[in-house]
Amino acid sequence: MKKNIGTKDRIFRLILGILCFVGIYFASNDIFKGALFIFGLFCFFQATFSWCAFYALIGKNTCPIEKQ
Repeated sequence: MKKNIGTKDRIFRLILGILCFVGIYFASNDIFKGALFIFGLFCFFQATFSWCAFYALIGKNTCPIEKQ
């Protein structure tokens, strides 16, 4: 997987993942808790690996140009 997420996107997705996990504590519906858990894991995956499936699908890349 080639990186396609820049630093700002990674930080945003990491914070969003944390907020999803915090939201699980406050959610009253089990289905909503499950959805928050899955979305939180998805955000953490994206932040960890700097790769977004949707960005890859549409050809978007916010990762800075790597110098060789």
